[in-house]
Amino acid sequence: IGEQVLLKCSFRSTSPITENLMVDWTYRPLMGGQMETIFHYQSVPYPTTLGKFKDRISWLGNVAQGDASIAIQNPVLSDNGTFICSVKNPPDV
Repeated sequence: IGEQVLLKCSFRSTSPITENLMVDWTYRPLMGGQMETIFHYQSVPYPTTLGKFKDRISWLGNVAQGDASIAIQNPVLSDNGTFICSVKNPPDV
């Protein structure tokens, strides 16, 4: 609580990394409920502009090195839940 949390995500692809590579981070609260996209990356990072994670997510990844990690600033107990990292590098998924 109150520190920065690193959410690691690493990937491998058999296709060359291009600007078509997309990373999506989704979140579902611990008590269940709707999945929501909290971060999107395609050539540049697109942190969410809505919801509880607005202005708290930063991109730490380096897709050339197979890293799609993010950080959450000032985490609180209610952030607890399931975080899913999805990487698509067409035609490889």
